Amino acid sequence: MGSKKRYTIHDLARELNTTPSTVSRALQDNPRISVKMRKTVKDLADKLNYQPDFKALSLRKGSGRTIGVLIPQVDRHFFATVLSGIDEVATAANYNVLICQSMESVEKENALIRSLISGKVDGLIASISIGTKDAASFKMFLEKGIPLVFFDRVIEDLRVSKVLIDDYMGAVLAVEQLINRGSKHIAHFAGPQHINIYQNRTRGYIDTLKNHSLPIDEEIIFYNVITRETGCQAMNKIIEMRNRPDAIFSSGDYSALGAMICARESGLEVPGDIAVTGFANEPFGTLIDPALTSLDQHGLEMGRQAADLLIEEIEHTGPNFVPRTVVLNPELHIRKSSR
Repeated sequence: MGSKKRYTIHDLARELNTTPSTVSRALQDNPRISVKMRKTVKDLADKLNYQPDFKALSLRKGSGRTIGVLIPQVDRHFFATVLSGIDEVATAANYNVLICQSMESVEKENALIRSLISGKVDGLIASISIGTKDAASFKMFLEKGIPLVFFDRVIEDLRVSKVLIDDYMGAVLAVEQLINRGSKHIAHFAGPQHINIYQNRTRGYIDTLKNHSLPIDEEIIFYNVITRETGCQAMNKIIEMRNRPDAIFSSGDYSALGAMICARESGLEVPGDIAVTGFANEPFGTLIDPALTSLDQHGLEMGRQAADLLIEEIEHTGPNFVPRTVVLNPELHIRKSSR
């Protein structure tokens, strides 16, 4: 290689068969990169006399190295941990993070998208609001050539990178644990079925019952039950049933909490009279009595992977970037509520 060429971070990444974001982190001594890799990157940077072009960094795509993050609610533990993962990776790669919350409102989500595009962010990481049913607003990012990565709640027919957990497998693990403890009449608190994660959790629930030759009873599948209030309302209906379910698999921890509170108020014991399993592994699950069985969604790692994918696409200089989907495995934490 000639000595007059000004080498970029992409040249270093190509030489080492790695990603620009990995090279960037290695140069900044990020502990996520192995000591060996950090040394390899720095040795090559010295050999090629690599110098970061700070002017180009700040002017690229007309922005100040800013990643937008659009989430439904900041105050949910899951979204807070995803944000931590995004921020960790973004900071290491010299990006600022601009956080916006839709508050589960499609109107607010659309307004924020317009603001983010006009504000010239380098890219967006997003999880859609509960009411979002089409891709129209998000398509504006693709039309303007701004990288977009979805996590958790995604629009499946948009050709962009996505980071998910295997919601279907999570439901299978949860329902099989309930069956293994002896439950045979398992109710389901389902979320809105136009959202990928809730659709897959419901599918996992139904398939697992079928695989164990247990009947599918539509009367004990409660749709749009994802809040503490709706969980309590569904539990009150269960309490009135003659053939009462002996377990509940809930698509979220908040609706599971509502069910447990209302069960206790009516004199039912959890898990003695009815076992309960949630989804999300919110911190309150270990603080209540009985502690709540739930599935961990690995929010921190989800955030890291989403930021990695976005930064890789932002810094991609070759032919068209090929979007990727990363699927993480959920982890079932069995606690007293379903033992």
